[in-house]
Formats: sequence, C-alpha cells, structure tokens
Amino acid sequence: MDERAIGVVGAGLMGVGIAVQLARHGHAVILVENDAPSRERVAARAGEILDELAAAGRLVDEERTCVLARIETVAELEPLAPVGLVIEAIPERLALKHALYRRLEEILADDAVIASNTSGFTPESLAEGMRHPERLLIAHFWNPPHFITLVELVPGEATRREYLADVERLLAGAGLEPVALSKAIPGFVGNRLQFAVLREALAIVAAGAASPEQVDQVMKSSLGRRYAMLGPFEAADQGGLDTFLDISRHLMPCLACDQAALTLLEARVERGELGARLGQGFYRWDQHRRDALTRARQAALARDGVASGMKERTEEGERR
Repeated sequence: MDERAIGVVGAGLMGVGIAVQLARHGHAVILVENDAPSRERVAARAGEILDELAAAGRLVDEERTCVLARIETVAELEPLAPVGLVIEAIPERLALKHALYRRLEEILADDAVIASNTSGFTPESLAEGMRHPERLLIAHFWNPPHFITLVELVPGEATRREYLADVERLLAGAGLEPVALSKAIPGFVGNRLQFAVLREALAIVAAGAASPEQVDQVMKSSLGRRYAMLGPFEAADQGGLDTFLDISRHLMPCLACDQAALTLLEARVERGELGARLGQGFYRWDQHRRDALTRARQAALARDGVASGMKERTEEGERR
C-alpha cells in the first residue's frame, strides 16, 4: 500500500486538504473530481493551505513545488486502477457513496482498501451491496487536516484487521494521528465529545447564565488549554478520582440531557444565520475576526513545529 499512489475522491475542502497532507509526506495522490469548476479550484485551495503552512514556518518554497507536483487532478475514476487505497470524501449522501463504491470495485484490485471520510454513516450502511465489504473502513479526518491531525479509523464487522493496521501505519507516516476504534458507535469519539460540550454550552446560554462570548472565553482560557495537554481521563487522574467522583455526584444530575437547548440553534438557522460561511452565526464573521482566527492557527502551527523539532532532536540524542 505504501508504494502505490493514493486515491482521493472528492475535491471539496476535505478532499483537497487530505490530498495536500498526504503529498506533503511524499505520497503521490490522484485526486478525482467530476465537477469542472471544483477541479479548477484545486490548485488555489492547495495553495492556500501551503501559504498557511509557510507563514507558520512549516514549509519552504522548494517543498511547495514538490507537493503540488505530487497531486494529479483527474475527472474520471479509471486512473485509480493501480492505487492501494482510496479515500472517499464526497457529500454525505448514502446513495452517492453506494454508487461510487460499485464503480470503484469494478476498477480497483481486490486488495485495494476503500476508506470513507464520513462523519455520520456506519461501516455496515456504507458496505451494503459491496462485493468485498472486508476492504471498507471509515477514516474520519478532521477539518483542516494539516492543522487537526486526528483521523478516527472505524472498522465494520467485515473489515479485515490487517487493512485497518495498514491504513493506520500509512497515516501515521503522513504526519497524522490515527486512532483505531474497536467498533463503530454513532458519532465515533470526537463528535460525541464535541456535541456533548455543545449541548451543555447551549443549555448554559439558554438558562441565561452566560453569553456565547463568555462560554467561549471560559472554554478557551481553561479547558481548551488543559485539553491540549491532557485528555479527560488524564485530567481526572491529575485532579484526583475521589474529588472528581464527589463533584460528579452532585453536578452530573444537573447537566443537560435533552434536546431543549437546540431551540437556540434552530432559531438562528431559521433566520439564515448559518455561521462563518455566510458571515453570521453566533458571531459576526467579518474580516477582522477571520484574520484573528488565521493568526491564531498559524501561531499554533508554529508552536507545533517547534515542539515537533524538539521531540525529534531529543529522540535523536537518545539514539546516540
């Protein structure tokens, strides 16, 4: 699998981001997109990602040319015939995915793996009708892949475990952090945690205890910093399990456990306030706010680069 090119189907934000991340780490990528305008935007989208990495000191000019040269953008699926792995990043419509997999199974070798970037469908629903369901697994990348390096790998009941292990090794070698789940569960791990936090945040605002701005500030100034270093179980160990148990007994019964807080989201959606892509959600996404987020992300990328370099030098010193 490592020696063959990797296919990516779908040149949206995720597809291009995945292609760039793989190409940065030496992989030849065949990016398939049947929509002509989307194909024409690939170079610009890839360039924006590389610009951000360069601004953070994570990319030099010579690398840019090599990365772009490793990505071949095509309109048809047939060029994927020799690849060992195809990452599907098309819209979240099950009928579209089933149709794609039928075509891929006509084209690919029997041992080629198909990995879906879905964030919602189960492996079993995706594999319905496949001749070789053992080749299907989920590889849920997070947006943007060059910044959030987690990939949740989710097997189906039929998935061959060696295929899961192969994909895990390949992605780890591409600067990503794959986590292979034991089985599928709705929302996997990351989205379950994300939406548990969102439900509580909405409930706090709905109760009138704090504004969205205040909730975000509390998160960024406390848990956001902690969770960059410690996961929830590590944090509980650090705080003391007896202390966390005492707090849990009186706090957990008070936490949101229904869908009442969704009315805050529903009201904004009904008003057409859909978030950053339309300029208005809980916040007004003007250029000043967008630029501030870009600077924050570049700073985080730069810190990650320094930390990675220090780790590599430490490991090299230990080997010596």
